[in-house]
Amino acid sequence: MRRADKEITDPGMISKIIGSCHVCRLGLAQDNIPYIVPLSFGYDGDALYIHTARTGRKIEFFEANPTVCLEFERGVTLKTHENDPCSWSFSYQSVIGYGVIRELTDPAEIISGMQLVMKQYSKQEWSFTVESIAALRVWKISIESLSGKQSKDMVMS
Repeated sequence: MRRADKEITDPGMISKIIGSCHVCRLGLAQDNIPYIVPLSFGYDGDALYIHTARTGRKIEFFEANPTVCLEFERGVTLKTHENDPCSWSFSYQSVIGYGVIRELTDPAEIISGMQLVMKQYSKQEWSFTVESIAALRVWKISIESLSGKQSKDMVMS
């Protein structure tokens, strides 16, 4: 990372940032065409879980190139300066990562993945049946690397 003074090296802090986010932006590429999509997700510390419809553009990209880029951010605030536009900046914490996506096919894995997605947004325990998940597809992103970055003014909390 170019700015070592902004790097977050603590894996626990990186997990805390991801755990507090509501959106993951997923970067995809196919035939030299980039595609970014915001998603809901579940996170278990090693992998991300997402769900999709049975067909769609994302799936075409997954199948063409399973290597993905992940982006999370929290605490984003614009910091202005009354007299100097070059002094404007942002307060933030962010995480960028890379991984490989694959579809889950085992019903028990699919249900577990969906429970992790719901856990990201709700403290409630949810149950799924094979019938209730029939209309969707669930994917696991095995995370290969994560790096964190924050503005100097962010409190590491």
